[in-house]
Amino acid sequence: MSARTPRERPSRRPFPRLIAAAGLIPAAAAALVLLLGSPLTEPGIHAAPRDGAVTVAPVGPAPASRPVRVDIPALGVSTPLVDLTLDGRGKLGVPDPAERNLAGWYRDGVTPGSPGTAVVVAHVDTPTGPAAFAGLDTLRPGATVDVRRTDRTVATFRIYAIEEFEKSDFPSTRVYGPTKDAQLRLLTCGGAYDPDAGGYLSNVVAFARLVSIEHPESAVPGKNVSHDS
Repeated sequence: MSARTPRERPSRRPFPRLIAAAGLIPAAAAALVLLLGSPLTEPGIHAAPRDGAVTVAPVGPAPASRPVRVDIPALGVSTPLVDLTLDGRGKLGVPDPAERNLAGWYRDGVTPGSPGTAVVVAHVDTPTGPAAFAGLDTLRPGATVDVRRTDRTVATFRIYAIEEFEKSDFPSTRVYGPTKDAQLRLLTCGGAYDPDAGGYLSNVVAFARLVSIEHPESAVPGKNVSHDS
C-alpha cells in the first residue's frame, strides 16, 4: 500500500482525465475482491485512523436496490448514476466523458446500502470543465453522501476517511475488499497531472459507512426512521 501523497491541484487541461485510463482497477482481481473473501481490517475501526479519520457506528444494511442518484451536500453535487461493468481487459468502464454531471456504479458489486462494499466513480473533469467529483479531495470526514435507490429509499453514508493513492501502487484489496456492514467508496482521479504518463498519477478515495436508511413513509410525522449516530 502506498503512502498518502500530498494533494496537488494542477491547472485544468482541455481534455478528460478518464478514471480507468491508467488502470485504476486491476483486471479480474477487483471483481473477485468485491464479491468474494472474508471481512478485512478497515480504516477508522480496527486499524489506526488516517489523517482526520472519524469512527462511524454502522447500522443494519438494507435489501438490494439499484441506485439511481448520488447527492453530496457538502459539494453541492447531485448526479444521476449509470451502470458500469468490467471490460474485456478487466478494467472498470467510466461514465460518458462528455457528461460533466454523471457518475457510475459498479453493478456487478453490491448495491449501496446492502452488506459489503459498493463502488461509485466519476470523472474529476471533462473537455468542458470540472466534472461531478471535481471536489472529492476537499471533503472532510463527517461529510454525508445520500444514495437514492429504485425502491424509493435513500441510503445515507458518512465519510470516515479521505485518502489519495498512487495509481502505480493502488491498494485494491483495502479499497474494494468485502465488509460485514454496508459501506461505500467514491473514487476519482487526483494528485499531479502528467500527460506523458496518461493523466493524473493518483486516485482519490472516500471511505464511507451507512448511517441511515430513509423510507418513503418517513416523510409522515412520527414515522421518521433514522439510525444516525
